[in-house]
This record gives sequence, C-alpha cells and structure tokens, in this order.
Amino acid sequence: MPVATKGFAALRACVVAGLMMCAGAQAAEFRAVTDEAAVLYDAPSAQSKKLFVVSQGYPLEVIVTVEGWVKVRDANGALSWINAKQVSAKLRTVMVKSPLAQVRQAADDNAPVTFQAQQNVVMELSDVVPGGWLRVRHRDGVSGFVRASQVWGG
Repeated sequence: MPVATKGFAALRACVVAGLMMCAGAQAAEFRAVTDEAAVLYDAPSAQSKKLFVVSQGYPLEVIVTVEGWVKVRDANGALSWINAKQVSAKLRTVMVKSPLAQVRQAADDNAPVTFQAQQNVVMELSDVVPGGWLRVRHRDGVSGFVRASQVWGG
C-alpha cells in the first residue's frame, strides 16, 4: 500500500473515531409531559396502538422528532411516540429511581437532609450542579439537592 494511502486511511480512522466520541458525549435531551395525562403510541399517529398513559410532569428522553411527533424513551427503557404538543422542553423534571432518595440542603453528601423522596416521585429540575448533583423542587414547594445517580431524567 502506498504511503499516501496509509496516511489517508489513518486520518479517516481518526476522524471517524472522533465523530463517534463526540456523538457519545452528547447529553441526553429530556422533556416533561405537560398534559394531565398523555398517551404514548407505538408509531407517530393517533390511530396507532396505544401503549401507555403517563401523567403530567413525567420525564421522557427525546430520541427523534418527526412532523409533530416525538419518539421517546421512558424511565423503564421502553420506546414510544408522543404528540409533540404534549411535552415541554422548558419544564424539566426528574423521577426518583432509587428506593429512597435523600434530598439535601446543599450539594454535599454531609449536608443535612431536607426531605426524602420515594421511588417514582417526580420533582421539578431547577439546575444541574457540578459534582453529580441536581437542584430539585418537590410539588409541595420544598427544594434541595439530590444525587443525579438517584434519579432519571436529569
């Protein structure tokens, strides 16, 4: 193989590897359900099979948006479709995935516990804090910091 061809092949391999690393490093995009109850479908059409009903605030990971429909992944990993009008990128929520999440006064494992949230409780996401913490607010109005590893949707 000529030297020029070897150099091009190596350059191409580096570019492809770099693109794959960039794609993998992208943060997931989440949206929250805005309607009191929203139906998740198996295809991007209201005439398709209804799979699940999710309540207001439920966080969904966006996979792709197509002509007014959003393909999403739920907290259990299931893929489905939802009408784009039923989700909001402005309202961000997280759902507790551990049996009991400790919500603390500060983003520190030694900070006092403000409250505990049980599995599947949905909380509003206020901010992402360095060090693996999220600032959250419970629907009762109390807020604090939770470890990102204890919730889904952040």
